[in-house]
Amino acid sequence: MEPLRHINNPGFGAVIFRRTTKQVREEGGLWDESMDLYPGLRAQPNIVDLRWAFPKGAHIGFAHLEHEKNRTDWDGAQIALLEFDQLEHFSESMFFYMLIRNRSMCGVRPYVRGSCNPDPDSWLASFLEWWIDQETGFPISERSGALRWFVRTGGRIAWSDSPDELRELYPRSMPKSVTFVSANVYDNRILLARNPEYLANLMAQGPVERARFLEGNWKVRPEAGKVFNRAWFPIVEAAPAGGEECRRWDFASTKKELKKKDPDFTAGVKMRRVSGVYYVMDCYAEQEGPAEVESDFVNTTRQDYQAAQATGTRYRVRWEEEPGSASKRESLRLVRLLAGIDAGGVASQGDKFERARALAAQARVGNVRLVRGSWNEIWLKHMHNQPDEAHDDIMDASAGAFNDLTGGEVIETQMQSRVVLSEEIFG
Repeated sequence: MEPLRHINNPGFGAVIFRRTTKQVREEGGLWDESMDLYPGLRAQPNIVDLRWAFPKGAHIGFAHLEHEKNRTDWDGAQIALLEFDQLEHFSESMFFYMLIRNRSMCGVRPYVRGSCNPDPDSWLASFLEWWIDQETGFPISERSGALRWFVRTGGRIAWSDSPDELRELYPRSMPKSVTFVSANVYDNRILLARNPEYLANLMAQGPVERARFLEGNWKVRPEAGKVFNRAWFPIVEAAPAGGEECRRWDFASTKKELKKKDPDFTAGVKMRRVSGVYYVMDCYAEQEGPAEVESDFVNTTRQDYQAAQATGTRYRVRWEEEPGSASKRESLRLVRLLAGIDAGGVASQGDKFERARALAAQARVGNVRLVRGSWNEIWLKHMHNQPDEAHDDIMDASAGAFNDLTGGEVIETQMQSRVVLSEEIFG
């Protein structure tokens, strides 16, 4: 809504950024919101360019800055209003570089707006620290909306409550003003009136996510036992027969004595779902080279498949597939090694801890159990120590197995393998 203040100015232009185009176009995202608002003002959309033209000549566009190099795509642009949705997703260099493009001769004084969620590891956490209680992590209510000024000098940012003070300290400087307005879900009365269950969704999060997204805490981080707590995982002697099973692999390519002292593990976690309960059946974790890993991968998969057949369990094996044709060719090769078995690569998506959230939620309420084995302590220690553990391979494989069993990526994986195979055979 912010750019609508200026749509009667024929020279006005605004660009609203998300980190990726997918985020702009996703269901209920920025573009969908604009489709609800702008047609009523007789604006015309350009769906290809994600741009709106208003009757008197003003324009509002939506764009991404996925990579650092995308900053220079805007060289030469003049944008009266820059807006960043989820500013914590952008790098500091992206934000400050785009200020060069925040200029206009249309009569609107150029300005910038951004929305954000708390992120203690983002550059925003230090940029906004005056507005945040550094002990509790919560916004300081009496400072919300208070204006401050800064200049950049010698590679650092100097702040003051007065632009005149900065001009005295740093002659020839031109201070810029900044403010931070704190808000939470309770301020969004329209959302809560139309979708009151959203508050329950926030309350259902784990302690870290709840503190950040519901309570607005800028300091809370996952600690050992908070992402996954070993007390959440009862150990059982066996899992019920039947159901469906997935072994998820997280491959590494460096043997322990090579290249570095502590390389990543190749991890393969097998999980079975029966009547809404998830059983971690086995965990493979070794620091081996590519040849040993491939042999173990093939043998383990075949043994898994035979055991599943004997118990009437539907079985699949999955692994993470990186973007690019080389990774697709490697996935196709692995599929051929496992002829007759439901096998395929799955495109990696999002942050590892985001991918693990659904598994943690089920574990917290007692729906994830471990089948007794010699690997139990290794698995429990690894999961409990996240995110401080040196490696996250076992966690990533475990979360992948769970997500594959819940159906989010299985169809995509099967289709992907078939498409690649069809291309290989038919060109």
